[in-house]
Amino acid sequence: MPLNDQQIQTLGRDALQRAAAGDFASAEEMFARIVEARPNMGQALHLLGQVRLKLGRFAEAREPLERAAQFLPREVSAQTNLAGCLVQLGRHEQALAALAKAARLKPDDAVIAHNTGRALEALGRAEDAERAYDRALSIDHRLLPALSARAELLAARGEWAGALADLETALVSQPNDPRLRLRRGELMLRQGDWWRGLGDYEARLEIPGERYTPDLPRWQGEPLDGRLLIYPEQADIESDAALRDTVMLARGVEATVQCGATLAGWWDGPTIRRGEPLDGFVAAAPLRSLPLLLNWTRDALPAPAKPSRKPEPSSRIGWFTVAEPPTGFARLDLVRTPEEIPTCRLVLGDDTWPAHAAAALGIPTIFLVPNTADWLWGPNLGTSPWYASAELLRDDDREGLAARLAGC
Repeated sequence: MPLNDQQIQTLGRDALQRAAAGDFASAEEMFARIVEARPNMGQALHLLGQVRLKLGRFAEAREPLERAAQFLPREVSAQTNLAGCLVQLGRHEQALAALAKAARLKPDDAVIAHNTGRALEALGRAEDAERAYDRALSIDHRLLPALSARAELLAARGEWAGALADLETALVSQPNDPRLRLRRGELMLRQGDWWRGLGDYEARLEIPGERYTPDLPRWQGEPLDGRLLIYPEQADIESDAALRDTVMLARGVEATVQCGATLAGWWDGPTIRRGEPLDGFVAAAPLRSLPLLLNWTRDALPAPAKPSRKPEPSSRIGWFTVAEPPTGFARLDLVRTPEEIPTCRLVLGDDTWPAHAAAALGIPTIFLVPNTADWLWGPNLGTSPWYASAELLRDDDREGLAARLAGC
């Protein structure tokens, strides 16, 4: 039965009340009935699209939002909500068009300028995105999303001072925001500033996420009357990151190392498998907190943990990188299994545990690291303070790799 105007008004009021109470599913059904009865009612289309956005039904929200933007050409929110939906669907060019309409209606809106920057950045137009963030911050110099986004762009091209300034400004308004503190810490750590960066880096432990935390007091560096557990904080102890962190960071403290099956038997020192009872332990610390807790500096790192195996060098070369050997080196006698690492005279690898295990054994090791390498490596290539036998090369430096292999 068709709805009359009074019924539509009542249904719309009830739908708004349901939406205000968080019952978006019921509100969506009601707004859909209104749109079915009045298919050209711009406000109803707009509200239907909004509740579908709240429900995460972005594809279904697009059509009513597009129609709402047509029927409500002078309503800024109709354009911005359409843009937000299109961004979620990966339709960034169309989102830019909607944001441009919104900007013409409200030219001094910092949020519209920021969202324009987000869409431009998603399209790979970094310079245009930065100009949009600049525009947003010229309107509202404390707009946190724009400060954060511009800091990311500046850091990506190595403008550390500008990126740090934006994060510092953001932290004036939100001094306890763990994500902002973590980003500031990582920015300083990537420049090699451990003294200022390590404290902020602990903010990662305040951010919700998949992270392993044993049921033990967190060690703060104090003397202990009992056993200390050090552990990789990754939820999956057999992940590449957990394995790498374990080999690289389990050093400099008398403790039991928690590890998975892959690394069992690699150390002389005590280890324990994840899931085993923690009887007798009085405290625990994540491996990535050890540099702060033990006051490490990049210039005076403790020696790596002593491996249980001994080098037995031959003419073989360990190859633990996704890259293939450079042209002309295809006939090298390569080793690709971790069990054979002790037999190698040289190991090349990505920033993964086999390369770290080789370096801990004292085998000459070349780490191939990306442009945005883990902050633990520091800002410089060449020799590394982590291992006496290690050096760092950029992973896209094929000529440098070929030259290094030629000198073997």
